[in-house]
Amino acid sequence: MGRDLYATFPAARAVFTHADSILGIALSRLCFDGPPEPLNDTLNTQPAILATSIAALRVLEERGANSPAYIAGHSMGEFSALVAAGALSFENGLMLVRDRGRLMRQAGERSPGGMAAILGLESGSLKAICTAVREQSGEHVGIANDNCPGQLVISGTLLALERAMELAKERGARRVIRLAVSIAAHSPLMAEAAAEFCRLLDAIPFHEPAVPIVANATAGPLTDPDEIRDALGQQLTSPVRWTESVRWMIGQGVTRFVEVGPKGVLTSLLRRIDRAVEGLTTDQVLGWVG
Repeated sequence: MGRDLYATFPAARAVFTHADSILGIALSRLCFDGPPEPLNDTLNTQPAILATSIAALRVLEERGANSPAYIAGHSMGEFSALVAAGALSFENGLMLVRDRGRLMRQAGERSPGGMAAILGLESGSLKAICTAVREQSGEHVGIANDNCPGQLVISGTLLALERAMELAKERGARRVIRLAVSIAAHSPLMAEAAAEFCRLLDAIPFHEPAVPIVANATAGPLTDPDEIRDALGQQLTSPVRWTESVRWMIGQGVTRFVEVGPKGVLTSLLRRIDRAVEGLTTDQVLGWVG
């Protein structure tokens, strides 16, 4: 992840070198060479995603990319968005996401849970399933990510999650895929982690962003530093409202979206949200394939 950016562009190389120095670990080597197990530990995954995203951003900026009208990031990517908008320093962003990963891992150890992708079922039907399971079991399961029409992610305790998966299959979901995670992100099971993370956020300076941030928790624009801090505090326990966020930006007249990072996952989601708008990956903007 990020190896070609590092090898090709000095601006990207500088970001990875800086990240290694800030964290005191060889994050760049972990990104490029793995092995997968430590890289997939959320303690390392989150800083790795942030560093790679910002490396791509600095290359785009150096190559003269236009300033955006709005910035948004999916889940952990919201921190990359805040750094991109100048609301949060890269240094503070790296330390925050490392702490976020640590707290999420600890929350998973205290309150084991899981997540599952549900494909081909509308959000209303899935919400009804989750409500029924919560009432029957007394345990939590709910929608964690509204990625695009027909692609939702649920999160909850192991018992409630399994029951919701069964009901989703019975009620016509095209596919139900258990995700390889041991935490129930974006759910009330993250409440203890969220409380501690809010205390960490209070100690970090936030600035007015150069352009509005469209936040996961609100699906609307934020420019006030205190409101941004509050939305980040909500993020661990509230759903990622990605479909709503994208539709809000389209409603403001946005016709082109650029995905900043090494892959094209969000660009694929965009096509399922609205095919009338243009979605470009970093590689497409740069005119090369890494």
